[in-house]
Amino acid sequence: MPSDRPQPDFVLVRPQMGENIGGAARAMWNFGLDRMRIVAPRDGWPNPKAVAMASGAGRLLDEAQLAQDLPEALADCTYVFATTARPRELTKPVFSPEGAMKKAAELMAQGEKVAVLFGPERAGLENDDIAKANAIITVPVNPEFASLNLAQCVLLTAYEWRRQQEQVAHETFEIGKSEWATNQEVEALVNHYEERLTEAGYFFPPEKAPGMKTVFRNLWSRMQLTRADVQMLHGVMRQMVRWKQREED
Repeated sequence: MPSDRPQPDFVLVRPQMGENIGGAARAMWNFGLDRMRIVAPRDGWPNPKAVAMASGAGRLLDEAQLAQDLPEALADCTYVFATTARPRELTKPVFSPEGAMKKAAELMAQGEKVAVLFGPERAGLENDDIAKANAIITVPVNPEFASLNLAQCVLLTAYEWRRQQEQVAHETFEIGKSEWATNQEVEALVNHYEERLTEAGYFFPPEKAPGMKTVFRNLWSRMQLTRADVQMLHGVMRQMVRWKQREED
């Protein structure tokens, strides 16, 4: 059975190719959605090509609700979004996928049952289909090539739903088996380099040395170093000093 966590139902209206139905199921399950409804699929149902394309998300196809027409598919829904890439001469609120899924989450928190309509591959939803919806979802695509594959549209919408359910980390930093260096460890590294560079005569002429050292320290402060980084850089400097001493000997 589909999971009991709150989520919108994704309704594929008159889908034409089994591969796209399977791709849509895979896209849904990528983001934790498993309530699919299928309205009058062109090639009948079940469809072995859909199963092959689902690639691990076949359970969604097994549990999908099959309807003969759109009114049957939407009978228990209280708020419906319709996806379309074309302007329609219908007066309805128009949402981005992000805005629509935010609205869906708010509605479902109030106990409403939300559905999202996705049209057939060739021409998308008809005006009669969209007339049954409460609002429209439009993706800001290239106006010169606005057509989206069915599974792509499902993927975009499913991703935005997932974003509403979880705090998405927009950037993370993997540091492997090490950990961040402390200020004390970085300060010791900077002192090590500064001392050796002073011995080498790098900070020259003397009157410019204080400013050069400030710039040098500022460079280190812009880096996020791990303890492994610090140990490696200490080793680099020690080896360079040893090499120079061998040359002099």
